[in-house]
Amino acid sequence: MGTRVVKALLARDDINPDKPAECGQTPLFCAAQNGHEGVVKILLRCNDVDPDKPYNDGQTPLCCAARNGHEGVVEILLRRDDVNPNRPDNDGQTPLFRAACNGHGGVVEMLLRCGDVNPNKSDNDGRAPLFCAAQNEHERVVKILLQRSDVNPDKPNRYGQTAL
Repeated sequence: MGTRVVKALLARDDINPDKPAECGQTPLFCAAQNGHEGVVKILLRCNDVDPDKPYNDGQTPLCCAARNGHEGVVEILLRRDDVNPNRPDNDGQTPLFRAACNGHGGVVEMLLRCGDVNPNKSDNDGRAPLFCAAQNEHERVVKILLQRSDVNPDKPNRYGQTAL
């Protein structure tokens, strides 16, 4: 959906810009998921839009944008004080975890620049971002994570497996 259509819809007083669908996805979530930076910016200007609102599986707009590698949307959301860059979904997966698993090195670098992102935070199966990046053979992301002194390369998952 284009920005002009969104602006036309939001011009009405009876439109709720934060209304979730049955699955819990809000317009902001859908825009972030699809990388629509212009729409994200418009929706974030609405006072009644929660930029950190999760949908039913616990993913936030930031988590979804990170998972899909939408660097522009991630950057927009990270500029906000009311977005938690380390918030896990219902599976315990953070935006960093999702970006690392999918090989989105640029997003991984952006998230790691945030002071409150834990690069070792495991999901509910005990997998850390490094484990998932290695498992999916995302060499660039593995190298980015291994450059950090606060990443534990020997952190096991719940089955005792490490990234190696």
